[in-house]
Amino acid sequence: MTNTERADLLESLAAQRGFLLFTVQGLTDEQARRRTTVSELTLGGLIKHVAHTERGWIDFVEQGTSAMEATEDSWAAQADSFVLREDETLADVLAAYAEVAKRTDALVESLPSLDVAHPLPEAPWFPAGATRSARRVFTHLVGEIAQHAGHADILRESLDGQKTMG
Repeated sequence: MTNTERADLLESLAAQRGFLLFTVQGLTDEQARRRTTVSELTLGGLIKHVAHTERGWIDFVEQGTSAMEATEDSWAAQADSFVLREDETLADVLAAYAEVAKRTDALVESLPSLDVAHPLPEAPWFPAGATRSARRVFTHLVGEIAQHAGHADILRESLDGQKTMG
């Protein structure tokens, strides 16, 4: 493992977060809650969901399998992660995501090895007996953030025509 590998991961995470966060610049809470397509997705909900998902994967890197076990509470939290509720603001969700991102970046920098791995919990979407290394979790997060940045770009363009690129 090299410092270059960690720097590459941090740069990739920052780039994808930048694309995602660009999509909510200048929005009101009302706009962040507005559905702009037939999907249930909203811009505020996507930011909240990405923060929730990133936090979950970082908990997994730090705590292991138990951090990802499916419970009634975890299913409810997952569903709630897609909704910017009336008692939440976009600013609150952005601040929470900034803290999650800071925690992730600190972990990328501080882990003794990116090879540290844990078994994944049993779930239909994970192969039986599979494990995930910290390296794979971080690369997964880059893809997860990028995918949702694309969703957010469509939602924002549908809202007011703003595009992240172009």
